[in-house]
Amino acid sequence: MLAADETGLRGLWFDGQKYFARDLSAERIEQNTPALTEAKRWLDIYFTGKEPDFLPPLHPTGSAFRQSVWEILLKIPYGQTVTYGDIARQLAAKRGLANMSAQAVGGAVGHNEISVIIPCHRVVGANGSLTGYAGGIDKKIRLLKLERADMAQLFVPKKGTAL
Repeated sequence: MLAADETGLRGLWFDGQKYFARDLSAERIEQNTPALTEAKRWLDIYFTGKEPDFLPPLHPTGSAFRQSVWEILLKIPYGQTVTYGDIARQLAAKRGLANMSAQAVGGAVGHNEISVIIPCHRVVGANGSLTGYAGGIDKKIRLLKLERADMAQLFVPKKGTAL
């Protein structure tokens, strides 16, 4: 499901995704908008296995901290992965802090409402664990494979861990 306002794309969710359309009003109008048209065009290119060379207009809503995490996600190169710790270190450096919690970063990554386009599927655990994808680990794996990411060191954690 895609959702947009007059500024840009507000959400992109898989059916059954954790936090599915959580912040959307119950009142919705089904219509085509420029932001939705661009998002659909981006997705059509992406799902053919190519890297789109543009971003549709985005309008994610969240705290300043979450926004800063999502900005970093947008800079993760297609087909590459980074860890929650990598993002925490980038944020700490940007804010002039000695360190920052990778768990706090994980919370922000997990609450990204514009799946795929803001590529939270490219974030993995420090040990290579494919943890924490609100759309489901199976979709995270398929997206990384579609991007031809190096999956050699990545693994699905055992049940009972951060799935």
